[in-house]
Parts: sequence; structure tokens; C-alpha cells
Amino acid sequence: MFLSHRTPQLPTPDEALKGRPTPAFSVPDRHTVLGNALLGPYPEGLETADFGLGCFWGAERVFWQIPGVWTTLVGYQGGHTPNPTYEEACSGRTGHTEAVRVVFDPSVVSYEQLLKVFWEAHDPTQGFRQGNDVGTQYRSAIYTHSPAQEAAAKRSRETYQQVLTGSGHRGDISTEVLPAEGRPFYPAEAYHQQYLDKNPGGYCGIGGTGVSCPIGVAKAEG
Repeated sequence: MFLSHRTPQLPTPDEALKGRPTPAFSVPDRHTVLGNALLGPYPEGLETADFGLGCFWGAERVFWQIPGVWTTLVGYQGGHTPNPTYEEACSGRTGHTEAVRVVFDPSVVSYEQLLKVFWEAHDPTQGFRQGNDVGTQYRSAIYTHSPAQEAAAKRSRETYQQVLTGSGHRGDISTEVLPAEGRPFYPAEAYHQQYLDKNPGGYCGIGGTGVSCPIGVAKAEG
């Protein structure tokens, strides 16, 4: 991952790299840990969640270890450049986050439980960085796939801010919560998929605040 000393700034659509109409590389068929397909269509009854929480190598491992998660893959989301490469995303000129797509069985693990993992696995108050990783691609983000996900994500963000503030943790949550519709998820290159399974001693870069997110904070009261 890259450490930059410049001040990160999101590009406008006009400033972003133009990209390409089709991917510049292929993606593996199967998850190296879970054995399931990386790309859809997925089995009926499964749901999809998209998260950005810093370096996607460590972020993906956090989610594939959760019972009820059917597959995970990493990619680029929330930017302007179609079918970006890793180098382009790291340049800061595409506007994308390093994102993790989580395909899960809601009868085994709820979206609220995934949100709890998301909040606790990183520091959502750091803006365009996570630890030593600096850049717009490391920002905290949730891209939702339904009105129910959007409502749950926003409630959890509000409640976790209260928990952080009450614990003495300084800073406001900067996590963007936006619809996945209109923000395509572009899978990353093959060597990024399940990177820490292929490279067990590899760089992770994921670390939370140490403040627990109460399970169910995203659920409506009553």
C-alpha cells in the first residue's frame, strides 16, 4: 500500500481518469478460502453488502472469516473512472474507494452483524486515511443495496458516533453512506483477491478504535 505526503482530494468527474469500456484484466472464478464463485449470479436468498474500510487486503479477511458469508471479493467503488486498475485507483485520480463486496446468507448472519464488524475493524474518523495509509481510496464508506440497508447503515453510524464520543474517542465519523446503484463495483486484479490467504504474512493495515459497537445498533426501536 502507498503512503503519500500530499493532501488527498477527490477528483471531479471531469478531472478523473477516463478509464476503459471493459476490464483490463480477468478475475478468478473461485474464492481461495471459501471455494465459492467470486462473481454473480449468486444463489437465491443471498444478499450483498459493500464496505470500504481502508486497505482491502486486510478488510477482506475480516469478512471471509464470518460464518454465513458465502463469498468475498475486493474491488474499486464510489468513483468516476470505469474499469480502473490498481495503479489508477492509487493515483487518487479515479475517486474510488478500496472496497470489499460481501455476499452473505441473512438467515445465518444479519446485515446489522456485518455493520458491527465494519465499525469495529477500522477507525471511521480518519477521513482520507487509515493509519499510515493515506489517500482518498482509503476512506470509510458503505454502499447500500436496499432502502433497508441504507436505513440500517445510517442508524448505526449515528449510534456508533455516540458510542465513540461517550468513550472519549475524538473525531467525527466521516463514513459515506451512499446507494450502490449508480456506483458500480469493479473487481480488482487477481493478485488482490484473497491476498492474505495467498500471502499469510502480508501487509494488513486494518485496525479499529478499540471501542465496541453494540450489536443491533442499526435496528429500529420497537
